[in-house]
Amino acid sequence: MLNKFLTGKFIAGNTAGYKKILTIIKVKSTLLWVPYQKDKYFIFILFENQYEKNKNQNGIPLNAVPKPPKRIINCSKFNVSPAQYLTFTHKIKVMSSDKRIFFIDGHAMVYRAHYAFINRPLMNSKGQNVSAINGFIRAIWDLIVNQKPTHLGVVFDPKGGTFRSDLYEEYKAQRDAQPEDISFAIPYIIKILEGMNIPVEIIPNYEADDVIGTLAKKAEKEGFEVYMVTPDKDYAQLVSENIFQYKPARFGNDIEILGVEEVLKKWEIKRVDQVIDILGLMGDSVDNIPGLPGVGPKTAVKLIEEFDNLENVLANADKMKGKLQETVQTKADLARLSKTLATIHIDAPVDFDYNHYEVNEFNNDVLLEVFKELEFKTLAATILSYNSKTIGKSTSTTKAASTKKQDSEVYQGSLFDNKDTVEEKETLSEELSNAQFNITNTPHEYKLVATDDDWKALRTEITARKFFCFDTETTSLDPIVAELVGISISTEAHKAWYISVPEDQQVAQVIANQLKPLWENPEIDKIGQNLKYDISVLKKYGIDIKGRLFDTMLIHYLIEPELRHGMDYMAEAYLKYRPIPITELIGEKRERQLSMRDVALEQIKEYASEDADITLQLYNYLVPGLKEIQAYDLYNNIEGKLITVLADLEMAGVNIDAEYLNHYSVELENRIVELERKIYQEAGSEFNINSPRQVGDLLFGTMKIPYRWAKTKQGQHSTDEAKLSELALEYAFVQDILEHRSLSKLKSTYVDALPKMVHHSTGKVHSSFNQALAATGRLSSNNPNLQNIPIRTREGREIRKAFIPSGQDNILLSADYSQIELRIIAELSKDKNMVEAFQLGHDIHTATASKVYGVAIEEVTPDQRRNAKTVNFSIIYGAGSLNLSRQLGIKRTEAKEIIDQYFLQFNGLKSYMDRMVHEAHEKGYVTTLMGRRRYLRDINSRNAMARSAAERIAVNSPIQGTAADMIKVAMIGINESFKQAGLSSKMILQVHDELVFDVKKSELDTVRAIVIDKMKNAIPNLSVPIEVSTGTGANWLEAH
Repeated sequence: MLNKFLTGKFIAGNTAGYKKILTIIKVKSTLLWVPYQKDKYFIFILFENQYEKNKNQNGIPLNAVPKPPKRIINCSKFNVSPAQYLTFTHKIKVMSSDKRIFFIDGHAMVYRAHYAFINRPLMNSKGQNVSAINGFIRAIWDLIVNQKPTHLGVVFDPKGGTFRSDLYEEYKAQRDAQPEDISFAIPYIIKILEGMNIPVEIIPNYEADDVIGTLAKKAEKEGFEVYMVTPDKDYAQLVSENIFQYKPARFGNDIEILGVEEVLKKWEIKRVDQVIDILGLMGDSVDNIPGLPGVGPKTAVKLIEEFDNLENVLANADKMKGKLQETVQTKADLARLSKTLATIHIDAPVDFDYNHYEVNEFNNDVLLEVFKELEFKTLAATILSYNSKTIGKSTSTTKAASTKKQDSEVYQGSLFDNKDTVEEKETLSEELSNAQFNITNTPHEYKLVATDDDWKALRTEITARKFFCFDTETTSLDPIVAELVGISISTEAHKAWYISVPEDQQVAQVIANQLKPLWENPEIDKIGQNLKYDISVLKKYGIDIKGRLFDTMLIHYLIEPELRHGMDYMAEAYLKYRPIPITELIGEKRERQLSMRDVALEQIKEYASEDADITLQLYNYLVPGLKEIQAYDLYNNIEGKLITVLADLEMAGVNIDAEYLNHYSVELENRIVELERKIYQEAGSEFNINSPRQVGDLLFGTMKIPYRWAKTKQGQHSTDEAKLSELALEYAFVQDILEHRSLSKLKSTYVDALPKMVHHSTGKVHSSFNQALAATGRLSSNNPNLQNIPIRTREGREIRKAFIPSGQDNILLSADYSQIELRIIAELSKDKNMVEAFQLGHDIHTATASKVYGVAIEEVTPDQRRNAKTVNFSIIYGAGSLNLSRQLGIKRTEAKEIIDQYFLQFNGLKSYMDRMVHEAHEKGYVTTLMGRRRYLRDINSRNAMARSAAERIAVNSPIQGTAADMIKVAMIGINESFKQAGLSSKMILQVHDELVFDVKKSELDTVRAIVIDKMKNAIPNLSVPIEVSTGTGANWLEAH
């Protein structure tokens, strides 16, 4: 324990050796030691999140510092201001003590892990949601590696009630049922903890809070520094000089450690024991502790500040006025009960034996078994490949990290360097695999195409079967520069051909031409995995693939949209087969990887042939499932045909005016600097404008702007865009901060990034469009993501000026669906008033306002139309009165009246929503007009929050999904028509409901007619007319 002090003055400069910093040790909350070399440290002090510096700014005066283990080195020679330490050191601080124990609140942490992945859960091939397990164990692992505890324990709540339920029947009674995924997760988590030799405590009739409180106090008496790992605020009452609350990092925020000083400041109290007095007065809605009616945090703090404790508050009710006096006098027993319920007991029936909680070696056999069952390959590789012997030994002393260079690397985060050979990693990978088969134990016949007879046999076989599965081996993942190295073909399971392609591109072209008649034969089906890549590569060899395309990645996406779709993953999950890892051929490290041309012919033949063989087997396995969910036609008519369209679109690329963006970057930089100057001037000091914490402290602390929202899990003021946008209506200073954030993000994400993404070979930007990502069926783009360029602000729209035609003879054409989702919901619901409004060509928002407010269309005011527009789009996404009231800035009762009147006028829409929810409950899924299914795992969950979220998706998915299907069908029709007409114009972008074309001016009228026709009639025979607006221009902004 670091409990001795000495007085002195030490210099702490910066260092050119950031990489040498091994650990940052936090003492009491204001003092940091930074180990630099063996037995050498930097030392400096923090004051209000800034460094306290002397006048020459090259050192830090310290009046009282803990005694260091050895000696302090003078670091002033580095001649850099210590303030430059702040951001770097804050993120990696690690504490040090010979006796440091961490007690983890199991239920609090598993809930936290579950909801961290709530929007995109981690699913294994069995359809199990393993988010909570993965997140929980990762948190444990991060704590072990980064905080180096000497002792560790996890405490879960017991099943059933506790003694508090006997005291107050309503205690936690409002809580929703535990999500099924969490109930599934906890037994696995306990099993993994057993494998990690981490004790798990579950004490009947006592909550985890009580057990941890009891153990913490007992450990403190035995000289331990105790950390209670939990986000729950109740634990603040347990904090002492040697007991801390440890709030784990979340959403990019740093860990937060609360000692006595932090608790007193946060709760605005004088003593830690006043925490329960505050809770007794204000209650706790999370646990359904009532408190005194009408007494909130501010009143509770004020009362405790004046009267010191709850009993004194109750005894001095006569000194209060009005309703508060009446409440305190008549509800005193309720306050006492609330304090009792909020008090964490420190006498739970649990013994503390420090040997029991000592961090020890893991039982890798147990861990391997459960990780394998859960399919946790990455997490397992991280944990199991680490030398667990180091865990139990190096954590018990601060000297362990400084003996050898390779030991010190552990503290830098290079956990696996120099620990495992490639062979050991491969062995571990095999042990983690659920596969029973691989190339060594599976009979197969992979042939090399070497003679004319081989070529003849191959062509004959393909022609007879009317299909073949193929895969290309190339020199690059970038199809624009990739050259063919080889081609593998399979028409029968466990059999394949391999065609080697030499580096000489003339010979390569001759080989490609040998297969061209087969690839371009529309009567022969082509099967592959991620066919868009292969098609793009083959385009460079003059091959335009025709016929039906069956992509196993996309077939699996339709069947299981929330799972992974890689070939290796599917092979292991469905075929129980482990393909040859690519690393066996070309190595692991990218900078040291071989080219596929460097791989021996026999090796690459086996590897490539296996790819084609396994892909064919996956096709045979998956297609019956595709038919079972009635998605075979959906695949053939949309997803399969779209592959070639996207390949054409991506290879066409987008022309970017890099010079314009460079000038615009300078303009934005000047505006950002000017905003910074203005913000600092108004704030009275400089601060990190991009720091949510510092912005929150300034706005709601220094500037005393009223804060009316819940604080974050870390107890901080939230400064997200939604909240700052509300404040910006009242405070120009907040608007400046929002604008600074927006411009900074715009500049870094697009203005500065896009010119760097211009391809050296084409001079264009080539985004990648992913069909197999969004569960709704919508396309997504990346490298770069062109679908998220802001259009609501002038600055965002200006970026579109950089998107220009490919030449002087060309012009950009933009075609955009008008209010497509509202038209689709009108079609799906068959609501009479909504369908009629579209058929008559009325502005739907004006028509809606007319119905809701009961006025003639020509009398609708701008505010009424604005409200109606918000309601129209909010309804699609399941917004209620609370959400709508916030969007419109009106009272919740008024928002409810608008919604009620809306559904009264558009009762067909309400019937549709109810019907979709009912159908989802019965079938477990909903479908689009084109038959795309969206499965809803939580639609019948006992947990109301999960169930409500699924019901909102049930209403929205058919709308979004049908819109996605519609524009895909339009893209297919447009692409086919362009080719049939022999047009040189190109489709270059798809952004939400908009398509952008690079058009020859001489072809403009033809192109526009094709585009409008195919977009309007993508789904025929609709009762609601589909409208498409078009525009042209010298850049995208002008065209749009």
